[in-house]
Amino acid sequence: MSGESIALIMSGLLVLGLFMGHPLAFVLGSTAVLGALIAGKPMVLGIVINRIFGDVLDNYVLIAIPLFVLMARFLSDSGVTDKMFEALRHLTARVTGGLGLAVVFISILLAATTGIIGASITVMGMMALRPMLQYGYDKRLATGLIAASGCLGILIPPSIMLILMASYAPGLSVGQLFAGAMIPGLLLGLLYAVYVAVIAWVKPEWAPSINEEEQIGRGEMWRMLAIEAVPPLVLILGILGSLLAGIATATEASAIGAILALLIVILRGRFKWDTFYSALLETGRTSAMILFIVVGATAFTGVFNITGGLRASQDLMRGLADDPHTLVWVMLVSVFILGMFLDWTGIVLLSFPIFLPLVSEMGIDPLWFVVLMAVVLQTSFLSPPFGYALFYMRAIAPPDLKTGDIIRGAVPFILLIVLVCLLVVLFPGLVTWLPHKLYAA
Repeated sequence: MSGESIALIMSGLLVLGLFMGHPLAFVLGSTAVLGALIAGKPMVLGIVINRIFGDVLDNYVLIAIPLFVLMARFLSDSGVTDKMFEALRHLTARVTGGLGLAVVFISILLAATTGIIGASITVMGMMALRPMLQYGYDKRLATGLIAASGCLGILIPPSIMLILMASYAPGLSVGQLFAGAMIPGLLLGLLYAVYVAVIAWVKPEWAPSINEEEQIGRGEMWRMLAIEAVPPLVLILGILGSLLAGIATATEASAIGAILALLIVILRGRFKWDTFYSALLETGRTSAMILFIVVGATAFTGVFNITGGLRASQDLMRGLADDPHTLVWVMLVSVFILGMFLDWTGIVLLSFPIFLPLVSEMGIDPLWFVVLMAVVLQTSFLSPPFGYALFYMRAIAPPDLKTGDIIRGAVPFILLIVLVCLLVVLFPGLVTWLPHKLYAA
């Protein structure tokens, strides 16, 4: 059977399984088995099993994933973000749109300390959505801002997505990707803040300031902010400082982060054995979900490669684009479309084996390309019909807030993500400058 036929059959089975509502990990694994049988090469499954043991189970970089998940859970239990949001809410009380700016700032902080989208959006939604609606914020602006800002966790280091990308991108370290994604991630957060400020200036009724009677004294406000800002800043410096300075590897930095987060919980008097046990269980469930997808995707791409489907897909990509710039745009559009139906894990694990060899073949900087992919993948959480951030917002939003309003609220932020992609394409130094400064030979 030809590689083109295998590519069509396995892609069709994958789409069919996903639209039937089955979990991605099991759809990938079963498609691999069926693909091998249909191609008449069941012996390749033995090779795939060896590859899973060699490429996945022996990949020590992946140990950082459960440690960062555990760190995120500890930080959530500490309640530090709740206090910081309250302090920032009062700090920006006299500013039109100040509550929205506080949401962006806290979301950037959450992204730099947790990196888990569901946790960030849920925490921010529970803290900020009801006050924003209560103070008269436009419901589309409020929901879109919380959903988009919460997604910064997969771009701003430490990011689980960047760790997974580094493990599947030959020649790139986690530290390089963290450094490369730093400026685009912060730039995207800055654009979100600018968008809120512009909306507040043009339509102040969409983003009003807090009532004067609820404002507190400046001394009390700054004291609260100083106390609450120290723990997360120590955590960020402990993780990123040790990693970017070359003191620790990604795995070691994740262990440092988990220990520091646990210390924050203890020092704030929030430690309880039942919540500690719950954090361990939640970490196990989340990590197992991610690693199951990794195993399923490794099986899928292994069979896809051996049976000729990978070569056929790469030939198709070459046929669509005969120069590097066009090829990059074809890949980005493909990722954007896939983001409407798959989460970032599946997209990374399915696309990297096809895209990265072509990137190397065309002489494109792999660091720049992978970070550009990470920026585009922000849209996978916001684009309907299967944007996960939209479902998170729907779960925590009041019943009278329509799903259509949540979707419409996300559209301007998708356009801002596209704008950052254009800036990264036009100015590659946004990605490459910091890694070259830190990791130059």
